[in-house]
Formats: sequence, structure tokens, C-alpha cells
Amino acid sequence: MPAPISDEQNRLDREALLDAAERLFYERGIQAVGMDEIRAASGLPLKRIYRFFAAKEDLVVAMLKRRDQRWRGNLAAHVEQVPDPRERVLAIFDWLAEWFAEPGFRGCAWINAYGELGLSSEAVYAEVRSHKQGFHDQIAVWVDAIGLRVTEPVFLLAEGAIVTAGISGDPTPARHARAAVATLLGTP
Repeated sequence: MPAPISDEQNRLDREALLDAAERLFYERGIQAVGMDEIRAASGLPLKRIYRFFAAKEDLVVAMLKRRDQRWRGNLAAHVEQVPDPRERVLAIFDWLAEWFAEPGFRGCAWINAYGELGLSSEAVYAEVRSHKQGFHDQIAVWVDAIGLRVTEPVFLLAEGAIVTAGISGDPTPARHARAAVATLLGTP
């Protein structure tokens, strides 16, 4: 009988699985990637994978949840180091420009997942909505610190820049959106 798998090994295997799934799903799309490819990339047997996630949909939702924590955490770390509230809002777009310029940028993982599965998977749709609401709420905190009622336009400019950069492969939309937000905020 094989030795029981430790909690630490379970954690490491789950992270390796999520890493492999995230990379493949983001690079190629969720529906284009089969579970055998995820097995090969993660180095885990399918039986073990299905112990972690009973269905591919469950793996997609877990990957999106984990990516949301990291993505919004990285954004907050960048923005919150800026002391001036107006500049903090503009820093959102500086961070987006850096993200858009990263090798392998393929747009918003949540929009991509929604485009593939949102109408057929309630769980994926719920996770996409949760991410977008969390991003909106994050922006609202930074905008509210200025005392202007411009959260919705700032959020829409950020979302529009993300979608446009994802389609065009060009980071320039972040700069254009930043300039529009600077005008909204009355920042030179």
C-alpha cells in the first residue's frame, strides 16, 4: 500500500496543477486544452487531478479565483505605494500598461473565460462577475479617496483598455485611458 500523501504534498500538487491549467488555458483557451494536456503539463495522473477537481469546470473556476487574488493583489501593491490620491488612480493605468506589455499577454482571462464558457457554465459566469465586481470595488476605493463621483467612467476606461489591448496586442490603450482619466480628475 502506498504511503499517504502529506498535506504539504497535496498543496504543492494542487498549485502545480493550477499553474499548468492557468498557463495552458490563458495561452490557448479553455476549450482547446484537454485534460490529458493538463496532466502532461502538471506531471500529475488524471486520477489525482480528478481528486482535486471533479470536473474541468471546477478547475477553471479555481484557476480564475486564484488568478483574481494574485492579479488584484499585484494591482493594489502597485497603486497603494503612490501617496497622492489622484496619482494613485492614474497608477492603475500605469500598472495596466506594464501588464499589457508582458510577453504572452492575451487580454483578460475572465473575459476570455466568459467568451468561451460564460453562457454554458453558471459557475464560470459567477466567477467572472465576482472578479469584475471586485475590480470595480477596488477602483471605487481609490476614486472615492479623491471625492469625485467618477468611479464608473474610470472603471469603464480600465475595462475598455484591457479589452482593446487584448485584441490589438498593443499596450497603447492604457496610455490613452490614463489621459482620459487625468482629464476626468482635473490632473495636468
